[in-house]
Amino acid sequence: MFTEKEIIDGCIKNDRKMQKILYEKYASKLYALCMRYAKDRAEADDILQEGFIKIYTKIDQFSQEHSFEGWIKRIIINTAITHYNQNLKHYYQEDIDQINELEITNDEEVYEAEYSQEELLNIIHSLADGYRMVFNLYVIEGYKHKEISEILGIDIATSKSQLHRAKKIIQEKLEEIAKVKNN
Repeated sequence: MFTEKEIIDGCIKNDRKMQKILYEKYASKLYALCMRYAKDRAEADDILQEGFIKIYTKIDQFSQEHSFEGWIKRIIINTAITHYNQNLKHYYQEDIDQINELEITNDEEVYEAEYSQEELLNIIHSLADGYRMVFNLYVIEGYKHKEISEILGIDIATSKSQLHRAKKIIQEKLEEIAKVKNN
């Protein structure tokens, strides 16, 4: 078994064996990350492939002072955002003026039901692309709306409205699943 440093050093030298070891070590974790941002498996595959190309070409820029896993995750997230921005013309974004303020209910059935990882991932995948990106960046990655607006090239108000709408949709779908499970 090779150490992380040996793998990184080998990848810096373009050693195909070390690149394969790096891929095998992190691909499944990074694929799960890609799936949160992608609309389907094919897009997740593309993001993962593009991300690994960037990892291999930029690995000499990695600073040993930081977490390697954190560094490669950041590359994958940035690749997903770049992929989204490049394909923005194909995605649907809702204008802030078209969104009515929606009340979020506190349906106890939603909180009592347990959901599988697959159910939650399917719900996130079902979101419109803009909603999914904002939801992932805000809720999962911890970005602020100002940062999201800069990354995605949208207004802060649009980021907030898309997050609000994403949460509403997620809650509605969780309620549907809870009703099925409780019946």
